[in-house]
Amino acid sequence: QVQLVESGGGLVQPGGSLTLSCAATGGVSTVYNMGWYRQAPGTQRELVATITSRKTTNYAPSVKGRFTNARDNAKDTVSLQMNSLLPEDTAIYFCKADIYSTYDGRRAAYWGQGTQVTVSS
Repeated sequence: QVQLVESGGGLVQPGGSLTLSCAATGGVSTVYNMGWYRQAPGTQRELVATITSRKTTNYAPSVKGRFTNARDNAKDTVSLQMNSLLPEDTAIYFCKADIYSTYDGRRAAYWGQGTQVTVSS
């Protein structure tokens, strides 16, 4: 079964940095777009950043210039380097990847389990 395993969340002070990582495992044949979404309490899940297999990136206006999305195609991993963090960046962050699986021979979107990021003094 394809799984996305996330790591790297935590508590950080405003202005600090964190790096999130996500690895696709289990029957992965081809990984297409990868990216990050976040959901704060009482709000809808929103796009943070995406990256294509050719490493073209796209960012939400609220994080552009502060966050960097990168991927390692050889390892099927994606990371999100978050700098100059603000209290409004507090949310659960989810990794998402568009993957062709060898288990069922189809392409589908998969989500990670989510990792909490809290920005507070």
